[in-house]
Amino acid sequence: MLSNEIITQIAAELADADRTHGVIPRITGRYPEATVEDSYAIQGVWRDAQIAAGRRLVGRKIGLTSKAMQQATGITEPDYGVMFDDTVYESGAEIPTDHFSNVRIEVELAFVLKRPLEGPDCTLDDALTAIDYAVPALEVLNSHIELEGRTIVDTISDNAAYGAMVLGEVRKRPDEIDLRWVPGVLSRNGEIEETGVAAGVLGHPATGVAWLANKFHQHGARLEAGEIILAGSFTRPMWVSRGDEVLCDYGPMGTITCRFV
Repeated sequence: MLSNEIITQIAAELADADRTHGVIPRITGRYPEATVEDSYAIQGVWRDAQIAAGRRLVGRKIGLTSKAMQQATGITEPDYGVMFDDTVYESGAEIPTDHFSNVRIEVELAFVLKRPLEGPDCTLDDALTAIDYAVPALEVLNSHIELEGRTIVDTISDNAAYGAMVLGEVRKRPDEIDLRWVPGVLSRNGEIEETGVAAGVLGHPATGVAWLANKFHQHGARLEAGEIILAGSFTRPMWVSRGDEVLCDYGPMGTITCRFV
């Protein structure tokens, strides 16, 4: 495992890359002995520094929950990161491209909890009972570590590559719609680039919420009421550049639009 000094140093490098919208060399290229536990420690040091600087945590993102994403990244297990209030956009937003590095878009559902959710034996039914509503969401990926050759250690350290999310307007309780069959048709500048259905996320998009509650229990923590949980993409990531117009059609759950400026 990495020393506390190295963990703190890498967290500072990532914070600087976030400020400058830059990219740092792979952590695993420099420290091949780094473990998943090290990567969450790095993320935790970075997170705590952001909170100390005044940012407010509003939720968690889960990543790499679908075969499409695992195949796209070469990483075969889920991960998670944190989301701050200044990273949440509404549909129709103009998003500043220069605020991010290696900018891509993913198609997801987000869940807002109405009650706390705690492991160690949390099930899908437990998660559905704790969820207030689901809402469509686009995730903006923001990678501060060079992409080639990266492992899950690199990705987790970099806050699971989370940059921002764009939330839709249609909200549905879990008992109002079969969330497995919510579609996503993702277009860039009028051309369809990716399609999928939410069942691609672990068989049911809320399964990841239960997984995260159980994962948190290992660290003596739980998911809290009011938190937004971004459940993971059911399409491959789509690259975007300044000037791109993005539209995602979620069928019965409406559409999301945004523009990169």
